[in-house]
Amino acid sequence: MEPDLPFRNRTEAGRLLVAELAHYKSKPDVVVLGLTRGGVPVAAEVATALQAPLDVIVVRKLGVPFQPELAMGAIAGDGTQVLDKDLVHALGISGQDVDAVVAKERAELERRERLYRGSRPPLNLKDRVAILVDDGLATGSTMLAAVAFARRRLAKRIVMAVPVAAVEAVDKLREQVDQCVCLASPEVFIAVGVWYENFLPVNDAEVIKLLDESAKRTAAPTLA
Repeated sequence: MEPDLPFRNRTEAGRLLVAELAHYKSKPDVVVLGLTRGGVPVAAEVATALQAPLDVIVVRKLGVPFQPELAMGAIAGDGTQVLDKDLVHALGISGQDVDAVVAKERAELERRERLYRGSRPPLNLKDRVAILVDDGLATGSTMLAAVAFARRRLAKRIVMAVPVAAVEAVDKLREQVDQCVCLASPEVFIAVGVWYENFLPVNDAEVIKLLDESAKRTAAPTLA
């Protein structure tokens, strides 16, 4: 049964996701990762309810040069990159143009990594259940990058958990993860923000605050 839409805000969406993830509560091998920035408040609700540590996967959409809101791929903080080669070819985007977009987004990604983490290392994902949380998926590009990131970090099980997503995005991700949790997938999607009453931008300070609160709540394992 799909939830009533729109969600009031990201906090409510996170609490509704918890019901579908309750079997992971208090499991020592579970970590929750929010996709920056909008996924972090949703992930924080999930992590608190599951009594699991919280971390971020810093991801950046690679927008088409002449239509930045249209994703042609995404990058993650460890250099992971996914690219929709069919779209790039269909739109006639050159390799030079792709490289320029990657360079621009990588600079912002690196800034956020430094800001969010400070001296705190990323959580260890090896042999762990990684629950990847975002506030919604339009194309699924950033989630694909996050999944690739978690695979490279040797997570033993990857769970995608989102409140709402386009049908096409869910179909794209379903075969890439071990479990796909999506509360609603409207046939006419438009944009993620349409499905929230309050969809204010999440700022850096909020992300840092949520990470700090989680670090105080739980002793988080670090990279070996």
